[in-house]
Amino acid sequence: MSLIEIKNVTMGYEGVPVLKNLSFVVNKGDYLCIVGENGSGKSTLMKGILGLNAPIDGEIVYNNLDKSEIGYLPQKKMIQKDFPASVMEVVLSGCVKRKFHIFHNRYDREIAEKNISIVKMSNHKKRSFSDLSGGQQQRVLLARALCATEKVIVLDEPVTGLDPIATADMYSLIKEINRKGITVIMVTHDINSAVRNASHILHISDTAFYGTAHQYIHSEVGNKFLLTECPCDVCSHLPKRRGDNV
Repeated sequence: MSLIEIKNVTMGYEGVPVLKNLSFVVNKGDYLCIVGENGSGKSTLMKGILGLNAPIDGEIVYNNLDKSEIGYLPQKKMIQKDFPASVMEVVLSGCVKRKFHIFHNRYDREIAEKNISIVKMSNHKKRSFSDLSGGQQQRVLLARALCATEKVIVLDEPVTGLDPIATADMYSLIKEINRKGITVIMVTHDINSAVRNASHILHISDTAFYGTAHQYIHSEVGNKFLLTECPCDVCSHLPKRRGDNV
């Protein structure tokens, strides 16, 4: 079942296109990674999906989904590191998006507790956010984003600045969330991890590619940028691709 349809969309700023005539569909349960070079329009598209920017041309259609039901984890900013609140308070703030008031009730706390547990931070819920490691902070912000949705979550470079162990933990959590039925749309520069984890890849370039991760690995653009081999049984004998990450 399709949740979001991008139909011949052109997007940009002040009437100047950044990406043109893009079409693809995000279905329920997909794990879509959006990749491409700097300036290709990844963030512009993400803002369009979130309803923050309107297309110059074409349309973005939501099926059985309201824009307010999309959870969002933005790129981590340095200012967030010293945020003076507890883990529970930070996560609870994610419940505001789906309400018309700022006061939290018992149901909000149950949702927050559930999502803190999903990201494996239950033992830290009373700690100050500023006292956490970078990886722990990102997990808390992921739980906050989950409080806004049970359908779709959009992640903007969620592992930026994390060490290898924290990065692996974050990817594992995102995959677990997807297995629970939440559709994932992630903007990333890490193409190799994208094809290992995602069900679908959108590569924005002069000629955009959209397809399954398997199709991307065997595509012309995939061969150019990947340093990985296809994990499927049929292709496990193939040599590694050569290239550079975007």
